[in-house]
Amino acid sequence: MADAARPITHGRVLKIALPIVLANVTVPILGAVDTGVVGQLGQAAPIGAVGIGSIILTSLYWFFGFLRMGTTGLTSQAHGAGRTGEVTALLVRALIVGAAAGVALILLQFPLFWGAFRISPASEEVETLARQYMTIRIWSAPAAISIFGITGWLIAQERTRAVLGLQLWMNGINMGLDLLFVLGLGWGVRGVAFATFLADWSGLALALWLCRDAFASPAWCDWPRVFDPARLKRMIAVNADIMIRSMLLVSISVSFLFLGSDFGDVTLAANQILLQFIEITACALDGFAFAAEALVGQAVGAANIPRLRRSIRLASLWSLGGVLLLTLAFTLWGGSIIDLMTTSVPVQSEARVYLIYMLFLPLIGLLPFMLDGIFIGATRTADMRNMMIVSALVYAVAVMILLPAFGNHGLWLAFLISFAARGVTLALRYPALERAAATGAA
Repeated sequence: MADAARPITHGRVLKIALPIVLANVTVPILGAVDTGVVGQLGQAAPIGAVGIGSIILTSLYWFFGFLRMGTTGLTSQAHGAGRTGEVTALLVRALIVGAAAGVALILLQFPLFWGAFRISPASEEVETLARQYMTIRIWSAPAAISIFGITGWLIAQERTRAVLGLQLWMNGINMGLDLLFVLGLGWGVRGVAFATFLADWSGLALALWLCRDAFASPAWCDWPRVFDPARLKRMIAVNADIMIRSMLLVSISVSFLFLGSDFGDVTLAANQILLQFIEITACALDGFAFAAEALVGQAVGAANIPRLRRSIRLASLWSLGGVLLLTLAFTLWGGSIIDLMTTSVPVQSEARVYLIYMLFLPLIGLLPFMLDGIFIGATRTADMRNMMIVSALVYAVAVMILLPAFGNHGLWLAFLISFAARGVTLALRYPALERAAATGAA
């Protein structure tokens, strides 16, 4: 664990952050290829089927996204404390959870798909094709969810280049097989599903190979340690807190879309396009938040407050630089970005009306994004859960006051207020985090 004690430098922060930023860039590219390949079939239904099927499965898999964050926080602390056996045990626990969750989704696929289509109904043709897609791809659920845990484990040890390599491998395999199965063999929607299925399982194989050093040690099958009741209880508590926090966060985004639909199709479309600015911001800032997760967790594991503060300071400084660049880019080219996303003149005009909020978004989002990473690294997940509850209530009150008075402008203001509330409430809990870290109780 000598690397955990290395000096915290700008270079070290960038070495962790930049591969994550690059990995994030590949995600929308894969979505575009999936859509573009089925678009060559010349029919609307396959495009809609892949779109809705992908959204449903991504949402189901995302439910277990807590595994990535929880594994990062716990592993980084064990890494910082020099507990190599526990680092390995955490990987095994994450794999067990991933496999069990994936099997559960496979067994429950029929009621889950039925419920999804009741919530989001589609035409008979689209639903039929989407079911074909999902019933193939669902069989890779154990691999897809297990990769969440492995990714968190790798990030905790600053192995983000391995994460980038894994992402490039999976997306490259997926895109290549898309072209072969759909355009070459004419498998249609089923071809896209098989491509993702094989990419997920090949990704798990590569991920396990990347973790081969852990399996070279007998600690990976130290079952009394892996199933230690106290450690399992801690893992469950951390992941449960993150899950509740994430569900509340998504409920804010979903309610934003639903409330925006009351203003008509053009405004709804404009809001959806502007939400992509938030995705761009998240992709840019995630790398530095992940750097904070790893470095803060290691500092907390070592009960080293100077390292904790320096980790936060350097990661936040680079994140601020990213925020300033994003703000400048949105100011200069925000309108052009909108035009790239839609050719509808009414939607372009409507989106420009609300573009002003995107100019403030990166600055407002800096604090909550970074504090999320800091609190995950410190595994102060109860604080994250509780402050998210407060922030959701603040958002609800803001909507009730601002929406009737200012319409869609009020909705956007309430949405930005929710970001500010997350940042401010977590900042108020930071002194408690540092006190706990100093005593090794975080």
